[in-house]
Amino acid sequence: MAITASMVKELRDTTGAGMMDAKKALTETDGDMEAAVDWLRTKGLAKAAKKSGRTAAEGLVAVNVEGGRGVAVEVNSETDFVGKNADFQKMVAGIAEVAIKQPDLDALKAADLNGKSVEQTVTDAVAVIGENMSVRRMAAIEGDTVVSYVHNAAAPGMGKIGVLVAMTGGSEELGKQIAMHIAAVNPASLSEDDLDPAVVEKEKQVQIDIAKESGKPDAVIEKMIVGRMKKYMSEVTLVNQAFVVNPDVTVGDAAKEAGATITGFVRLEVGEGIEVVKEDFAAEVAKAAKG
Repeated sequence: MAITASMVKELRDTTGAGMMDAKKALTETDGDMEAAVDWLRTKGLAKAAKKSGRTAAEGLVAVNVEGGRGVAVEVNSETDFVGKNADFQKMVAGIAEVAIKQPDLDALKAADLNGKSVEQTVTDAVAVIGENMSVRRMAAIEGDTVVSYVHNAAAPGMGKIGVLVAMTGGSEELGKQIAMHIAAVNPASLSEDDLDPAVVEKEKQVQIDIAKESGKPDAVIEKMIVGRMKKYMSEVTLVNQAFVVNPDVTVGDAAKEAGATITGFVRLEVGEGIEVVKEDFAAEVAKAAKG
């Protein structure tokens, strides 16, 4: 597979590796971007393996909580300008209100909103506002106590990042602090038990390969892996992360001290995982001129 300059640039941006190292990693892995990241990590050449989705789409995430149930809904638009539009915000608020009683995204799209389905409401808004829109995601959570938080709020209950936290015990204030932590740190799961075993095994193998590069004896390597996997869990699992409010304790310990147990969380960020191909501006102008 031909290794292009754009592939090298993407890998450099993702890992912080040098140009030649990035090119070699892609060559060694036949252009597989994810494998190339792991190759660089194995060689100790990746400064950071950033695997979060590239945010490109615009719109809003709205949250709604009633009793022990909370929902977060992502409604996309083409531009950030529409996200600031009062009519768009009103529609998103209405969708979030309807979503609280729906089991999933398909049911939400078919649900009634002021005499029309949610899907038809969005279609009609496209004709009025003039941009493509979609109800992309919905996530729900239930618990004894459910607390919501919106980061970069554009209007009450909606913004760029929406978080829901379910707990038993504790206080509303604690729930809000934990939700703010989740918005900032973006944990992969609640605890080690909730992580995909394949992801854990892959990370373990990467760490084994890194350790083997050191040339140390197997007995030493085994101890190194235990320590490194413990560090990995402290980075990606919520209950094991250092609490942003008080980094001297983990989130799990802070909850325990307050008499609370975190039972689940939801975090939706606008455009997460969507990639938009950006055309070179000069090329775009040249193409328009030819047309």
